[in-house]
Amino acid sequence: MNIFARFLGTILALLLSAYIIDGFVVDGLYAAMIVAVILGIINITLKPIVLLIALPLQVLTLGLFTFIVNALFLLFVASFVQGFAIAGFVPALLGALVVAGTLWVLDLFF
Repeated sequence: MNIFARFLGTILALLLSAYIIDGFVVDGLYAAMIVAVILGIINITLKPIVLLIALPLQVLTLGLFTFIVNALFLLFVASFVQGFAIAGFVPALLGALVVAGTLWVLDLFF
C-alpha cells in the first residue's frame, strides 16, 4: 500500500475508532490528520527500535504485544495533540485494534 493510501486509511481508522469507542475522542478531520502524520513518523522511527527491545515479549505473546506498543504510542500522541484524547489504556488498546484492523482490510484492497 502506498504512503498516501496508508495516510488516508489511518485517518479513517482514527475517526472510526472515535465513533465506536467510548473514551477515544478525535475532534475533527484536522486533528485526525495531525495524529496520522505523527503516528506515521513514530511508526517509521521509534517502532522498530521499541519492537526490537521488546522482542522477548513479542515471542512470548506470539506478536500480540504489538497491540500494546501501538496503544502506548496512541496514548503518547494523545498527551500532546489538542483535539485528540484517550480516557485510559483500555480505549487506547481498543483503538489500536481498530486502527490495525482497518489498515489490514484496506491493505487487502490497495
